[in-house]
Amino acid sequence: MNTFVQKAGLLIADKALRNRLLFVLGALAVFRVLAAIPIPGINAAQLQIFLSNNQFFGLLNLFSGGGLSNLSIVMLGVGPYITASIIMQVLTLMFPSLKAMYQEEGEAGRAKFSQYSRMLTLPIALLQGISFLLILERQGVMPALSPFQFAANLLVIVAGSILLMWIGELISEFGLGNGVSIIIFAGIVASLPSQISQTLFSFDASQVPLYLGFLAAAVAITAAVVGITEAERPVPVTYAKRVRGMKFFGGASTYLPLRLNQAGVIPIIFALSLLLIPQMFASFFATSSNAILSGIAGSILSAFQNLWLYGALYFFFVFLFTYFYTAVTFDPNQISENLQKNGAFIPGVRPGGSTSEHLAKIITRITFVGALFLGLIAVLPIIMQSITGIQSLALGGTALLIVVSVILDLARRIDAQISIREY
Repeated sequence: MNTFVQKAGLLIADKALRNRLLFVLGALAVFRVLAAIPIPGINAAQLQIFLSNNQFFGLLNLFSGGGLSNLSIVMLGVGPYITASIIMQVLTLMFPSLKAMYQEEGEAGRAKFSQYSRMLTLPIALLQGISFLLILERQGVMPALSPFQFAANLLVIVAGSILLMWIGELISEFGLGNGVSIIIFAGIVASLPSQISQTLFSFDASQVPLYLGFLAAAVAITAAVVGITEAERPVPVTYAKRVRGMKFFGGASTYLPLRLNQAGVIPIIFALSLLLIPQMFASFFATSSNAILSGIAGSILSAFQNLWLYGALYFFFVFLFTYFYTAVTFDPNQISENLQKNGAFIPGVRPGGSTSEHLAKIITRITFVGALFLGLIAVLPIIMQSITGIQSLALGGTALLIVVSVILDLARRIDAQISIREY
């Protein structure tokens, strides 16, 4: 308790850290104002019905920070930027020059890589904006627009997405934490009061044990997410002794931390994109005048309404993409080369190829546990809804992982700043 009070006092006294936190709060306030400004001509009642019955747009509402729930000028949110970043990560597998830029060229290479992601964001935002406006128009959420009105709305929402990406990067540079993650986190937290009020409005006294059980499960699951997110597999590393003149250098022992959840929340985003893109096209063609196209679209939408089929496919793709993304971001050969260049080795393992094989074996085993964890967390809302039968009692998924990850990251960064001040 005394340590907490002491750190709180240091937090208040540290002007630089205080300014960073105030900058984050100011940027989030601007974001929430933008998310409350709707584009013209919206049928609010039809919009709520459409969002409640469409999982694809429910996910996009999450990545827009709640901006899609009222078709605000930032309705696309940071979704295009996230998509562009994922595409760039996948391209590193096909183009060695991109992989070298991202992993070997240091800060300058990563800055250039990020610039390519920003450039790719614009065409993706245009494609998503055109698709959204056409789907919303066909679903009756928006009235039929003239070409000029359509172009004006498209320009506004694409500019809103680019603006939100810029705000996220400002938060990363002048605030604390990853700006994009913090924007999504703010949208999730902002939606909590309405979800809680909805649960209280539909409260049934006869289901008190169910609500208590849900509360206990929520605490246990959140604790498990924190534990798995922070879990590491330490690999012991020893630095060889070197003699310079009459002095010995090196010989220290440390460890290489391999995270259990190496891929983070990215596999869930991959899996959702793969599963929900067919639903987007099905929604687009569901009202088509062509009987064959509308029939196929209706069959796809009805198939995805089966929660157990959807959950099984969701779990499988999350498990698969966890291994895929871990292979993209973790290169045992490069780690082995870096250890060898620095005169380090894993006790009992020969440097070079043997070290690379040893690290690959370890990462394969711990990724299996991480993939199971991510798959279960992803389908947890479906399981909870099936057990309770109450739509509002849904726990888990992308939202929980993002909230936990952002809070832990902010806590680590604040603690690091305070430690630097103490030192």
